[in-house]
Amino acid sequence: MAHLSSRRTRALAVPVGLALTASLGFLPTATAAPTGEQAPASVRTDGPKLSYVVNTRGGHSTVKDVEKAIAKAGGTVVVAYEQIGVIVVHSQNPAFGETIRRVRGVESAGATRTNPIVPQATKDVGSIAEPLTAAQAAAAAADAKADEDPLEPLQWSLPAIKADQAHKRSLGSKKVTVAVIDTGVDDTHPDLAPNFDSRASANCVSGAPDTTAGSWRPAAGESDHGTHVAGTIAAAKNGVGVTGVAPGVKVSGIKVSNPDGFFYTEAVVCGFLWAAEHGVEVTNNSYYTDPWLFNCKNDPDQGALVDALTRAVKYAERRGTVNVAAAGNSRQDLASDAIEDTTSPNDSETVTRTVDPSACPDIPTMLPGVVTVSATGAKGLKSSYSNYGRGVIDVAAPGGDSTIYQTPEPPAVNGLILSTLPGGKYGYKAGTSMASPHVAGVVALIRSKHPYAPPAAVKALLTVEADAKACGEPYDINGDGVIDAVCEGGRSYNGFYGAGVVDALDAVRW
Repeated sequence: MAHLSSRRTRALAVPVGLALTASLGFLPTATAAPTGEQAPASVRTDGPKLSYVVNTRGGHSTVKDVEKAIAKAGGTVVVAYEQIGVIVVHSQNPAFGETIRRVRGVESAGATRTNPIVPQATKDVGSIAEPLTAAQAAAAAADAKADEDPLEPLQWSLPAIKADQAHKRSLGSKKVTVAVIDTGVDDTHPDLAPNFDSRASANCVSGAPDTTAGSWRPAAGESDHGTHVAGTIAAAKNGVGVTGVAPGVKVSGIKVSNPDGFFYTEAVVCGFLWAAEHGVEVTNNSYYTDPWLFNCKNDPDQGALVDALTRAVKYAERRGTVNVAAAGNSRQDLASDAIEDTTSPNDSETVTRTVDPSACPDIPTMLPGVVTVSATGAKGLKSSYSNYGRGVIDVAAPGGDSTIYQTPEPPAVNGLILSTLPGGKYGYKAGTSMASPHVAGVVALIRSKHPYAPPAAVKALLTVEADAKACGEPYDINGDGVIDAVCEGGRSYNGFYGAGVVDALDAVRW
């Protein structure tokens, strides 16, 4: 059986002939509106320890009043983000959510997980990278031109978006930082160290930022996913290894996945707030927020998670950050009316449910303002695993595909994406996780060219500069005579490629 990646990240393991199975949800029954009743003074504290987000109406005084009610309801405040009215809480009161929703000033509140908070065992949950062989490295170095890094001939994705041509004009500005909100980044890697921004890096796993030196790195045995993503964005053009899409910009690591690989809401909220408060111009988000792949707004818990992350994303954008996210690897049409979910919640017992993704979004991918990215392979077609959907996908970029389905032109030998791995290594991965950082790199080039452009203008340039791509022939990626996906829309905008494949050359010359 082929190894599959963690369902939480947007990468695929190799081989890539199989895609991740989508998880979707039923539409839960709406609950009664809050009554304004205050929390009782005496509560139970013998239940499982859960984490919550409590979303309040704005203002310092409101947050402080709600914090007092949280204590009375048996909760402990971990951190309060007054900028967006989101409070992260731990509680062992089984009725905490129901109780705190009735408190004056609380707009929504929900558990961020279905499994109790327990000490996590360290294990590798990320996608398994296919290692670069010594023979491939030697052959690539022999083919490299004078202005290329040794492994650049194997990076077919760079010419696919004209990044190789863009680099002759600009490598990007050191004044621009792209934050990799992910599983952690190994900033000691020789291809990442020259461009790493430790000031904009942190560990947000608890929901509150930890800035201890190196806290943003993946621990031994943890996923290499974030390090791979970081290399695609900004691996230095320094005569070593690979080259990033924007090799002259800075990259930071904001670690938001726990040792078991779960990306919980409180950590992701912290990631967006940290990036926004530290002047980050671009964030890359190659994951979905656990434990629900799709979060139904009319469910009191899931709706609160949507609320908290919507606030965080909007705040980051107001502070000048462009947020880029992977569309997912489930071969699903995110614009459809109903999708079946068999994998949520993924941190306890799963249920089978059917959701309308317009009412139950994948977060942060489907939140307003986020640039949603589908993946293409070495032949320029939608990758076999990539999600799609007219009105959902904004742009497309190389994410790799099975070499059997889409074989690259020589000297490249693998249809996956080559990038950095912890410990100074390099390896191949595929997924919309790999497509999103290509777009984040192009956005960084645009921000380098237009340092004072607001996020809306940057996103407009990204789509206008993209190379429009028509749906093409009926999509039968494996050639078995069965249509694998239906692309809706015209050449200028459609469900497979959005406004088109991003163009790094236009990003540096317009």
